Amino acid sequence: MVDFKHMVYVQEKAQYEPIDEVDKNLTILNISGTELRRRLAEGLDIPDWFSFPNVVAELRRTRPAKSKQGFTVFFTGLSGSGKSTIANAVMVKMMEMGGRPVTLLDGDVVRKNLSSELGFSKEHRDLNIRRIGYVASEITKNGGIAICAPIAPYTTTRRAVREDIESFGTFVEVHVSTSLEECERRDRKGLYKLAREGKIKEFTGISDPYEAPVKAELVVDTENVDVDNCAHQVILKLEQLGLIVG
Repeated sequence: MVDFKHMVYVQEKAQYEPIDEVDKNLTILNISGTELRRRLAEGLDIPDWFSFPNVVAELRRTRPAKSKQGFTVFFTGLSGSGKSTIANAVMVKMMEMGGRPVTLLDGDVVRKNLSSELGFSKEHRDLNIRRIGYVASEITKNGGIAICAPIAPYTTTRRAVREDIESFGTFVEVHVSTSLEECERRDRKGLYKLAREGKIKEFTGISDPYEAPVKAELVVDTENVDVDNCAHQVILKLEQLGLIVG
């Protein structure tokens, strides 16, 4: 077995040497694995002395900066909470920025086109959300932006979707925490009224539970805040996470 000593770059000599053989008066330069990953993730400069330019280029290709990776924004909340409205506003802002394809997976639209055969039992709701999660993970894997806006009432299912997507990119959960009372007040279709009368079974918030997220990346409430403000909060969070450049 051959002992491999820790090598560091000696600035004055412009070469690498074993750390225990470097004169204490010389300048040592070194980038750890953790620091290298941080620089790649944030798109920061990697100095020429650290590696050959073609190697750095390959590293950047295989580990692009967060601002160039795919990601998913997953809105969850009660029916009528404002998820779809905010999601649409965020989608428009993302498309204006350009750079990556943006796809909106709205709960009602997905129900119609991807899960039309499903009912509203817990099993079918879970399956519907897992389908949304699968499509979002494919979009994320291929460098796109997926914006999802289902009710997604169950913690376990949302966690499973997060795990699937985080295999390929960042998952940002946004809880639209508008109160049940406000959601009922906005209900133009009268669905909450029908649910309270027992005419609609397994309705989230009335006859079926909504398990609110406890560790969402962002919580917004549309009750006293306009849509543009809520969408701006989401954009600021994406900037804070390094997913977009302001």
